[in-house]
Amino acid sequence: MDNWNVLAAQTSSQAIGRDEHNLAVKTRLTIEKLPDKVLLHIFSYLSHREICRLARICRRWRQIAYDTRLWKNVSLRPEISGLHVGSLEMLLQLISVRFGPTLRYIELPIELITHTVLHELSAKCPNLTHMLLDFSTAMQLHDFSEMQAFPTKLRYMCICLSEVIFMEGFMRKIYNFINGLEVLHLIGTYEKCEEEEEEIYEVINVHKLKSATPNLRVINLYGINFIDDSHIDAFSSNCIQLECLAVNFCNKVTGSTLKTLIQRSKRLTCLLMNGTSLKSEFVMQAEWDKCALQELDITATDLSTECLVDMLTRIPSLKFLSAGQINGFNDTVLKQWMEAGTTRSLISLDLDSSDNITDEALLKFLQRHGHQLSACCLSGMPHITDQLWMSVLPLLGNCKIVVMGTAEKLGVNIHVDQLMDTIASSCGNLERLELRWDPDNLRFSDKSQKAIDILRVKCLKLRCMVLSDGRYYETVKANFERADRITVVRTTTCCRVSPYHLLRNYNDLIFN
Repeated sequence: MDNWNVLAAQTSSQAIGRDEHNLAVKTRLTIEKLPDKVLLHIFSYLSHREICRLARICRRWRQIAYDTRLWKNVSLRPEISGLHVGSLEMLLQLISVRFGPTLRYIELPIELITHTVLHELSAKCPNLTHMLLDFSTAMQLHDFSEMQAFPTKLRYMCICLSEVIFMEGFMRKIYNFINGLEVLHLIGTYEKCEEEEEEIYEVINVHKLKSATPNLRVINLYGINFIDDSHIDAFSSNCIQLECLAVNFCNKVTGSTLKTLIQRSKRLTCLLMNGTSLKSEFVMQAEWDKCALQELDITATDLSTECLVDMLTRIPSLKFLSAGQINGFNDTVLKQWMEAGTTRSLISLDLDSSDNITDEALLKFLQRHGHQLSACCLSGMPHITDQLWMSVLPLLGNCKIVVMGTAEKLGVNIHVDQLMDTIASSCGNLERLELRWDPDNLRFSDKSQKAIDILRVKCLKLRCMVLSDGRYYETVKANFERADRITVVRTTTCCRVSPYHLLRNYNDLIFN
């Protein structure tokens, strides 16, 4: 008995010792014990708004929060970043103290775009290469008559245009500083404009701008109501390095200068013309058989079947095609495109809302080319249901991006559990997935958690899954959150999956 008491006492003593040791370790291992470089690395994952809040915690955290290495990419537009600079004096102090030589990218709203600020950026931030200037809400510009300096190492510049402010006075001052630009974004007010405009102002002189920027590789003219074919012709006449031209939602573009563009721009590999007013006769005049084009977007244009056949059968190495919302895109186009053999390089196909293509034609096309696709978007077509997708998915083993379904209410139900099983077993490389079907059309059982589990486990590269808001969305979202993959599942209300992620110049084309 005495031996047992001794043993019990020793065991109890050891247990108490372990508890005391664990308590001591826990007491010692607080965030305050972490070295500065580790804290700095942790802070680097936070937004600038969060960093500013943490700066109030203590003196040490304030010092880390103000480390210039955390302020390489800065947006001062409150609607984008949540950061609001109350005065020009405060901004000038930030440029000197917090930004300095480490600053690479900055976004400025109209109230902070003054000659004093631009002078300070030029003097204190010698490594600034990316700049966004937001004039979109401007009713009046600051006085730039005294501006004598501007950042000279810019490689990327984005200008959000105003509807009513003529910017030539400002532009004349910066022409001598921007000849090193490689990427130019001019962003219009497409979403604000109505179809019937009383008067359209050419608020920026594109013909003078192109003379000052001979080294452009990427030009993005987005939703600008005055851009027409003459402006495309102007850029092509001076920018011999041009690789990517985007004129999405510039509805005055008809394609009348496409022939000249193709002849001049021998390096042009990407042409994006979504929502333009292309005319078939102009498009057919271009020498597509002699071009280097690999990426093409003609979504929501009114091209004829004859034009589509002529163009697609002549482009020799097309890799990326977005051609949704075109009445002329039908079975004949798919058939003749395949017969011409110019589909052999295709890796991305987007035929959103192409109601004139039949199930049979799509199945034949994907049976031949599905294995080579990295993106397949067949959304917006009520006749493409889960039955066709169950047949098609095994052919899409290399797909990274898949978009399916339509927001229209259907007369049939979509059995989503079986669909998830097939996606999981067929598309292990999947990164982005969108199901646009109305929640009322989705049918799933009590065992749907198992299908979602299999998808989550087998598609480990999945970073974005978009669903219409409803019961099934909540089920999938909760499943991924329990597995600590919180940011994967999203709703169609705030997110859409696009094959644009596969564009060679995708990173250069991003703008806010």
